[in-house]
Amino acid sequence: MEIRQLIYAIQIAAERNFSRAAEKLHIAQPSLSQQLSKLEKELGVLLFKRSTNSVELTYAGSVFVDKAQQIVDMADQLRREMEDIADMRKGRLVVGSLPMTGAHILPHVLPAFREAYPDIEIVLIEESTRKLEQLTASGGTDVSLLTLPLIEPSLAYMPLMDEEVCLAVPSEHPLSAERGMADIAVERLRDEPFILLKKGQGFRAIAHDICRTAGFDPRVVFESGNIETVQSLVAAGMGIAFLPKMMTRNDWQGPAPTYLTLEGRPTRTLVIAHRKGRYLSNAAEAFIETFRNTLLHISK
Repeated sequence: MEIRQLIYAIQIAAERNFSRAAEKLHIAQPSLSQQLSKLEKELGVLLFKRSTNSVELTYAGSVFVDKAQQIVDMADQLRREMEDIADMRKGRLVVGSLPMTGAHILPHVLPAFREAYPDIEIVLIEESTRKLEQLTASGGTDVSLLTLPLIEPSLAYMPLMDEEVCLAVPSEHPLSAERGMADIAVERLRDEPFILLKKGQGFRAIAHDICRTAGFDPRVVFESGNIETVQSLVAAGMGIAFLPKMMTRNDWQGPAPTYLTLEGRPTRTLVIAHRKGRYLSNAAEAFIETFRNTLLHISK
């Protein structure tokens, strides 16, 4: 059974005449009759009583045409909805984000996307790196904002930007006096107390990698799930921390961390990821493009 056969039966029922129905459908009458016979044979019932001057619906035909009309209407509605989604007149996009990154970038990206595509609903999910990778791999998000390296092998990604990693120290720390003078060698931090994000956060792994490259493991004295708490602990003199440059602040009320550049200027790579082989909707593609354009604007 094909949609076109449903349409043929509906038109025949409306016209009560094969010739007029064929004319309205823009097909030859023999082809119309052939398709109807094929449909009746498949169904095992007679849909129409034929006579010389008219065509009448059987009981089965009445039931069939009524249901066929519903199916054709639903198919037409589905087509229109798909066209709306394709043209981004409506839709829904689930976006995953790391809390510390999303808090600084998404307030710039989401308003720009909403202005361009006001009828696309955005659902935002904030999770730790590991949970977000698992969620993205299972299809729980359309796209997710993550940082390299990715652990989940089923994810594909597109690089968005490389962001410098800097060092935050208490204002009274001896290194604070070297601000603006020279980049700080990571080796000098071997005996320092570190404040890190909790396990499961991608930036924690980046911090460990920076230290290990310099030949030591960081001595962790405090952990937090919030980058702002990390900065506040640094400001309070509880230790030092690595930070993505975009997280640095100049609006502190009271004691503030001192931000220093690191020798070699280590970076983290921000990416937008999705499940491998998953179809990216037009809305997802537009979101990625909006993201890239916004990052370019922010970085200028």
